[in-house]
Amino acid sequence: MTLILVKEHNGVQFTTSTLVSPRETWGKKIDFLLSVIGFAVDLANVWRFPYLCYKNGGGAFLVPYLFFMVIAGMPLFYMELALGQYNREGAAGVWKICPIFKGVGFTVILISLYVGFYYNVIIAWALFYLFSSFTGELPWVHCNNTWNSPNCSDLWAFNNSLNDTHKRGVLHLQDSEGIADLGLPRWQLTSCLAVVIVVLYFSLWKGVKTSGKVVWITATMPYVVLTVLLLRGVTLPGAMDGIKAYLSVDFLRLCEPQVWIDAATQICFSLGVGFGVLIAFSSYNKFSNNCYRDAIITSSINSLTSFFSGFVIFSFLGYMSHKHSVPLDKVATDGPGLVFIIYPEAIATLPGSSVWAVIFFIMLLTLGIDSAMGGMESVITGLMDEFKFLHKHRELFTLIHRCVHLPHHCSGGIYVFTLLDHFAAGTSILFGVLIEAIGIAWFYGVDRFSDDIEEMIGQRPGLYWRLCWKFVSPCFLLFMVVVSFATFNPPNYGTYTFPIWANMIGWCLAISSMTMVPLYAIYKMCTLPGKFCDRLAYAITPEHEHHLVDNGEVRRFTVSCSSLLT
Repeated sequence: MTLILVKEHNGVQFTTSTLVSPRETWGKKIDFLLSVIGFAVDLANVWRFPYLCYKNGGGAFLVPYLFFMVIAGMPLFYMELALGQYNREGAAGVWKICPIFKGVGFTVILISLYVGFYYNVIIAWALFYLFSSFTGELPWVHCNNTWNSPNCSDLWAFNNSLNDTHKRGVLHLQDSEGIADLGLPRWQLTSCLAVVIVVLYFSLWKGVKTSGKVVWITATMPYVVLTVLLLRGVTLPGAMDGIKAYLSVDFLRLCEPQVWIDAATQICFSLGVGFGVLIAFSSYNKFSNNCYRDAIITSSINSLTSFFSGFVIFSFLGYMSHKHSVPLDKVATDGPGLVFIIYPEAIATLPGSSVWAVIFFIMLLTLGIDSAMGGMESVITGLMDEFKFLHKHRELFTLIHRCVHLPHHCSGGIYVFTLLDHFAAGTSILFGVLIEAIGIAWFYGVDRFSDDIEEMIGQRPGLYWRLCWKFVSPCFLLFMVVVSFATFNPPNYGTYTFPIWANMIGWCLAISSMTMVPLYAIYKMCTLPGKFCDRLAYAITPEHEHHLVDNGEVRRFTVSCSSLLT
């Protein structure tokens, strides 16, 4: 007989089995905080929020943004941290509290997997630009490079799409006509991608003990670089005009529905809920860790970082507007075009441009790496906790997971990126978080969830949090899902419009993750024993309470079968 100790929330259990090692925990509390901050603060904080703020009334945009942060962002953030910490499992395993909802765990794992397919390539692009910056003169300044197209011009011409042929030529985009013409892989980008894969692999192969140390650099470096860039940016001519445009308050814009939709969408995606990462990270916490305080701190830092980065971005955009004597809205943009076209062009006009370029692309690297680490950990932890045999092969599993990539390193890789970015984590992630919120609030129960939190931190969530979890957040998410479908626009890159078949592939990608919810629910109902009502009782009852179902005591199954049939 072999004695093992399996730590549970209510005591110690003895059984006859093989030795089970205790779950790994973070080396230090700060490792966890930096990991969560590093994941949540990503490239979108730099290329998305400042532009939305400028486009939607400047400082007035903060009103809907903070409103949705309070009623939905923080409660959902807190919910995922508490869910993972109490159950000490990944995104799928935590649904032992309500087995019929385990499909949503596979939904978020699949979403993280899809995002990982293209997110690492953004880091590879940043690395390629970084290597290209170690020259006396930045290569995208002039048109005497071998990769420049015949239409290359050294002059900036501001029109509807920006005359950026030679700037995008750094990635050889001009060699591709669209997603149907990706071209051959380029060895430079392939090499950079290989370096990124190696860095990420050795950051994660031993679990949170190694990743928790890497984030000391990757999570803190962006703040140092942003501060340095801001100090340089505010000294440039026209910088203050850019900052004034960023902060200008136009409260009349609050009457426009699109402003509120943009704010709600930004909250959903900027905090990182719905990827399974917060659940995975918090599952490695000590059971008594104060996850409430962590949720407040990290979500607040995320929003403040977004706001702070706007000063950096718009100081340089104001400078570009002044330098080329064009309106600010001609240079203000978001997405990859901002960090790989507009900003490098601005940096290229500065004295010591190579140094500033190196600093900027180091920031992009660190922003990308810790976010990519979070997405990878969500997949690894989620699947390892569900399929226990993978625990013995974490290093191999991590390596295989990292080696799966789509052809973004071809000349037309930007088109693959744009398509995946539009579909992989859009409507599907809103749907996933909605199902999470419903499962916890309405099936597991807000009171039971609050009891779990009180057991961990000794403090029961207040009425505000319980109301948000029960009513406000689910209604908010349902509204966002409906809006997402109603306002859907096909993806495009500049003037390029994706063909119908590409959009169909994109929708198949999005639907493939969402279908995990009904498919697993059907599978669970078909494999459980007994009549329909018995199966449903088992499916909505926590696994450790299934013996109550055997005795006819079902706490969350108060409607009798006879009433269901009448």
